[in-house]
Amino acid sequence: MKAVLLNSKESSIIVDEIPAPIHGIDEVLIALQASALNHRDVWISKGLYAKIQYPVIPGSDGAGIVISSSTKQTPLGSRVLINPNINWEENTSIQSSRYEILGMPSQGTMAEMISVPAHRVHPIPEHLTFEQAAALPLAGLTAYRVAFTKGLIQSGNTVLITGIGGGVALMAMQFALAAGAKVYVTSGSQTKIDKAMQLGASGGALYTVANWAKKLIGEIPNGFDCIIDSAGGPEWSNLTSLITMGGRLVFYGATLGNVPDLSLQRLFWKQITICGSTMGNDAEFEMMLHFCEHHRIVPIIDSMFSIDEAELAFAHLDKGQQFGKIILHHGQKGS
Repeated sequence: MKAVLLNSKESSIIVDEIPAPIHGIDEVLIALQASALNHRDVWISKGLYAKIQYPVIPGSDGAGIVISSSTKQTPLGSRVLINPNINWEENTSIQSSRYEILGMPSQGTMAEMISVPAHRVHPIPEHLTFEQAAALPLAGLTAYRVAFTKGLIQSGNTVLITGIGGGVALMAMQFALAAGAKVYVTSGSQTKIDKAMQLGASGGALYTVANWAKKLIGEIPNGFDCIIDSAGGPEWSNLTSLITMGGRLVFYGATLGNVPDLSLQRLFWKQITICGSTMGNDAEFEMMLHFCEHHRIVPIIDSMFSIDEAELAFAHLDKGQQFGKIILHHGQKGS
């Protein structure tokens, strides 16, 4: 079968023919129709991820057609997507010490076929194409836990989502809007803010402009009930000034590093709750799918590449200019 391969951090991303996966007991063999890129794939390709093992087929997100199955729950011909969680285990609050994400060290979704345990696959919501379904699992699960389990977003809340344009940030915006919240965004690109407003955001601020936080305070003087962030870094302290009394600051990444100056007095006086979050448990994955089905949510796709164009797709994501998910289509576009 054809697959994207990472052989070492010094080598380029290659596409090659390799043996088809061995189909184990209680596993489902899937002919993948589409996969999606995540930043972890880029970090792995640069050797910047923990416990990297080469060679590996990258990819945590995938959707396709069941071509071999021993379970009634996943009959042949089923359209399915994959839950990329591995070994979250019983404690729904935190992942286990054995937790992994599909695509490292396990072989991932950027291939023509994959064999996964039957309990990892779910029917694709009927309103989604394979490409749209492939965009959903990792970003959708992360965003769902951030927005609802940790952020407690509900109708009537005001929500700020930073760094709009990435897959998780966009999914969190879509989820918050569907729940009836009023959403604002930040970005380093006015074009991305404008696109977010076309999707339903009420406003936004360019974090590259001086006093951007004051602009938002002027628009939301009572502060935000929930702020969702993935950057951290020097500007993070500004976020605590934007939160209402008793509000929540949820973060799922720290791409800009640690926070150098943080007012602890502001945190305790405003009774702010700070929550870290990563991925989500299996129950949240199922709830996320039901939420998307009920609200007919369609993940935002920035661009699509063929599997042969994987290196171009990785380079595009690495530039950080995307608005939505980057997809590798393995068959017909829009299938």
